[in-house]
Amino acid sequence: MQNKDTIILAIESSCDETSAAIIHNGGVLSNHIATQKVHERYGGVVPEMASRAHIQNIVAVVDAAFVDAGINKKQITAVAFTQAPGLIGSLLVGVCFAKSFAQALDVPLIAVHHMQAHVLAHFIEERQPEFPFLCLTVSGGHTQIVLCRSHLDMEVLGETMDDAAGEAFDKVAKMLGLPYPGGPLIDKYAAQGDPLRFKFPSKEMKDYTFSFSGIKTSVLYFLQAQKKIDPDFVSNNLNDICASVQYTIVKMLMAKLERAAADLNIKHVGIAGGVSANSGLRTAIKEAGARNGWEVYIPRFEYCTDNAAMIGITGYYKYQQGLFTDLSATPSARAAWA
Repeated sequence: MQNKDTIILAIESSCDETSAAIIHNGGVLSNHIATQKVHERYGGVVPEMASRAHIQNIVAVVDAAFVDAGINKKQITAVAFTQAPGLIGSLLVGVCFAKSFAQALDVPLIAVHHMQAHVLAHFIEERQPEFPFLCLTVSGGHTQIVLCRSHLDMEVLGETMDDAAGEAFDKVAKMLGLPYPGGPLIDKYAAQGDPLRFKFPSKEMKDYTFSFSGIKTSVLYFLQAQKKIDPDFVSNNLNDICASVQYTIVKMLMAKLERAAADLNIKHVGIAGGVSANSGLRTAIKEAGARNGWEVYIPRFEYCTDNAAMIGITGYYKYQQGLFTDLSATPSARAAWA
């Protein structure tokens, strides 16, 4: 389906970020995000609190997106929203808002898979990958290698069988006594540490499958043993512990990505998702690109974390194909790849 002037309101509410964006003919006019600080005191996202915060934030976030975009609500030609996966209560807020908004304006609804949107974040800006494109999507809830044949033709080649990479970072951070979210703090301290100081085993999986539960367990036992000898072991060695953990996780991620790219002879490779903001991973993929002759793609930080712009760009490509849903659409916490 083609429309000379396509303006999409996009809503993202899969976890603890309330976001709204306006997409005009595939370009981002605005992208607003409200972050929920309430979860920090609990060491992780509390689903009930997350959904309540979405209810409080969504109207203000959408209004701000319209103001920044400089357009009228009646100019909207479609509403895109995150349908899955995510926290069911959080998703429900976004889905209900999107359905009501679309019904009031009598415009089409577009359901978006959150992980597909992370991949398509690479197509928000001018420098875009060529197909076939290989994307490593890494976040707190998912770790996947995705083969992209076109904007909407994607195949998950491999994923984690247990913890996601971001989840492993956060759990190790909690062991170290770091506040939530701990992943960015591990990255911060790792920059000042020796990545080869401590050795942590990484479980070798077949094909392109990941497993991060093993490193989490090995770090736990390692810390328990060391603290029996030196109660101040963590504080005295924090930088080196973080650097060694980060080095191991990044090495596991890159080994699978390089294998997939070699097997499929793909030269356009990128990373996406919240963990793609990790400096160690960014450096590693650039180095791998230089070794392998890849064209490497890394979205800007604001498009790596959960945001509505990536939902909107996915909605834009689905709009061009007439891939709409209706008011019977419901959120799903663990939907299969769309």
